[in-house]
Order: sequence, then structure tokens, then C-alpha cells
Amino acid sequence: MNLAPWLLLFAAAALSNEPFRPQYHFSPARNWTNDPNGLVYFEGEYHLFFQYNPFGDQWGHMSWGHAVSRDLVRWQELPVALREENGIMIFTGSVVIDEHNTSGFCTNGKPCMVAVYTGHTPARPGKSALQTQNIAFSNDRGCTWTKYSANPVLNLNLANFRDPAVFWSAQSKQWIMVVALPNDHRVLFYGSPDLKHWTRLSDFGPAGATGGQWECPSLFELPVDGNPHNTRWVLKIGLNPGALQGGSGEQYFIGRFDGAKFINDSPPSTTLWTDYGKDCYCALVFNHIPAGRPQLMLGWMDNWQYASKLPTSPWRGQMTIPREIALKSFPDGIRLIQKAASNAARFEIRAALEIAGAREAGWKLQFGDSASVLIGYNATRREVFVDRTHSGLVAFSPDFPVRVSAPLPDAGKTLDFRILVDRNSVEVFAAGGRVTLTNLIFPPGVTPRIQFFSDGPARQASLMLPSTLKRK
Repeated sequence: MNLAPWLLLFAAAALSNEPFRPQYHFSPARNWTNDPNGLVYFEGEYHLFFQYNPFGDQWGHMSWGHAVSRDLVRWQELPVALREENGIMIFTGSVVIDEHNTSGFCTNGKPCMVAVYTGHTPARPGKSALQTQNIAFSNDRGCTWTKYSANPVLNLNLANFRDPAVFWSAQSKQWIMVVALPNDHRVLFYGSPDLKHWTRLSDFGPAGATGGQWECPSLFELPVDGNPHNTRWVLKIGLNPGALQGGSGEQYFIGRFDGAKFINDSPPSTTLWTDYGKDCYCALVFNHIPAGRPQLMLGWMDNWQYASKLPTSPWRGQMTIPREIALKSFPDGIRLIQKAASNAARFEIRAALEIAGAREAGWKLQFGDSASVLIGYNATRREVFVDRTHSGLVAFSPDFPVRVSAPLPDAGKTLDFRILVDRNSVEVFAAGGRVTLTNLIFPPGVTPRIQFFSDGPARQASLMLPSTLKRK
């Protein structure tokens, strides 16, 4: 089966033709990017701020890049929003919409944007590094920013104290900040009436996985099984290194939040992973999503094990597809489910698999004669897998050519897959989004073929490709 028409669609939508340039995932035109920052919806546009080096394609001089989109597929990159100044880098943080001018920064009776970010002062001779929480504001939809003259607004005199996630709490009628103490495997909760003055409320951790630093926390409320009267809170925390597949990855906790304190529903030893691939980190949710719309999450599609070595140019780093997220009840508890945002549906392969005795079955994406990616289910191990061992360029890091898997003991008779393939990535959503595997690939620039495989009784129950694809 030939995927040429699909790839022609990619080419028509391309902003540029550099090898491995993603076609429907955001990447900056040039230079380095890592964590998404300040995800927010405002006046009909999705705003993506992101960690960015304006001067090169390696980490350094961290500032906030900026891009906007109306459909979460086509992004317009804008000038740098917040720049490194006076030796202080702009690390990860969030953006809120100050509807009622609690900060006093808004003008003309209209809401304004307020960014809450970590200022990072690198270590120098005789002085250790310093990380503090700071704010800036914009009254022109994020085009220009003014840093608060009384920064920092929160300073514990620590070298590792970062990544504030801020939102308005209807329960306690104040702004809530969730911020990480990376080396302590803890997150702290602060409250503020005005985004300038913060009071410590509580803390959480250690719990779950603690094999590396805790970073990029995010706290958000979701209905369970679509019932708005039954909700839980999700506390998502990045881990680097020490993640399930090695290097960087993310875990989450399900619990309750009363406006001041988070209570974990599970035993402290329980570890739940947001993504079972190698390449999804610092995934954050969008603030200010209109009522009635699904919550959205977007992450950095990369891994700190090899981020600086990726074979791309003139940029390095990109984002995942935005995902709609929800909570669903399963026999083992309430779990996070994810699916690609609906406006990316034309790039999805939808398939179903029935294993009737085979040990392993699935699909091979074949790129030319030598490169391939395997996607499927192993019934013996009861796991979904993606194997990129032979996916093209893999030798730039020994940590790259791997097979990754996600446990799925109750797959049932028919297992559904939704597979998103871009020029340099494969995102797999299986079992209705209960497991997600995100992985970069660097195959040769040739038309891939898709082929079903099995080592025993199994069948491809269905296969739906984009409407632009003609079967042969």
C-alpha cells in the first residue's frame, strides 16, 4: 500500500523543505527549542510560547519564543516574546488571562496577559546559580511584554526552584502556583490575590517515580467518564533523568484539590506515566480554554538524552501534536486518556487488530529498502509497542535505536490504533487513547509503504487511511 498521496499533501502544506522538517507539528524556523511555555487561548487564538535560543541550535540564552494558531495545525511564528536580559535567562512558566485586572497591569478596561516564569541566573565564580519566579505583562495579545519592575515575586534563594504553573482557583478565589523543587522530588503550592504577592499553601511529594529531578509540574481538573459532577484533579510532573524509557519522561497523579492542598488518590508508590514513548516531555495544558471544549495538552517532542544531537537543521526541537485529554474509569482505577486534537484527523491512520493466537502482530512502515518502524501488540507480554531500531538515522546516539512498550493487559478481542506519522515522528494512540507512545524517527525521504505482519493467527480488523490516500 503506497502512501504517496498522503505525503504529497504534507508537501503542499510545507513551510519549507528541509530534511525531517515536521509538516503539522510546530517547530521554529531556526534555532533551538525545548519546553512549551505559557500555553493559553485568548481571543480566538491558541498561543504557544516556548523555550528558545535566538542565537543558535544548541541550548543556551534561554528566552521565550512565540507562535499562534487558530486550528492547532498551522502555526505562525512571531518575534521573540521574553528575552534573556542582564544575565537572567527566561525559563519555563505559564501565561494567564487576568480577566478582572487583579494584577493592575491591564489597560482600557480589557483583560491582559500575565506571564509567570522562572528567572535563571547561571552560577559564576564565588556564586551559585539562582532560580526565582517572576512576572511580565502584555496588553497587545502577547506581541510586546513588560517585565514587572519589582521582580522577583518569589525567591527562596535556591539554585533549583522552577517551572511555575499558574491558574485561577474558583474554590479559594485566588491564583494558584504549582512550582517544583527538583532535587527534593516535591512540588510547592502558593496562592496569590494579584500575581505579585504569594503565600505558601502546601506541598506534595516525594511519591511515584523519583529517579531524577522533578520538573514542569501542571495541575488541572477533569470530569471522570464525561460527568461534570464527578471530577478529579491531575498533577502531572516531569522526570529527568529516570523516566520509564530512559532519560526524560512524565508521570501523573490522580487526586483531589481543595484550593490549597492536593491529595493523591493512590498509594505513594503508584507510578502512572503520561506517555510510553521516548519523546514527550514537559507537556502542559492550555489555560483559558472556553467552557465546554475539551482540555488540551502539548509537549516537547524530544528527550534530553540526545536532544542536542538530532540530525536536523537549521532548527533543533519541535512540539507534539496537541492532545485532547480526559479521565476514564478502568478496573484498576481512574486513568488519563489522550487523543489527537480533532483538527489533525486527516493525518491519522486508524486501524484495528484482532489477535487470535499470534504472539505478535501489527504494522510495518517501510521507508525504502533499509528503514522501517514496527507498531503493534505483543500478546505474550500484553503490551503495545513501537520499534524504531531500524528507522533510518539512529547512530547519532546509543539511546535512540530502541523498542518501547506500554502495558495493556486488558486489550480485549479487538484493539484500536490511531497512528500519526509526520516526516520525523510517529505518535501512537491505542485502546481509545489509554496508552500513548510518542517517538521521533529520521527515515530516508522516500515514500513509505504500510504492511500488516503477524507471527500467527491474527487479522487486520480494519484500516482507514486519510481520504486523500488512494489504495492500490
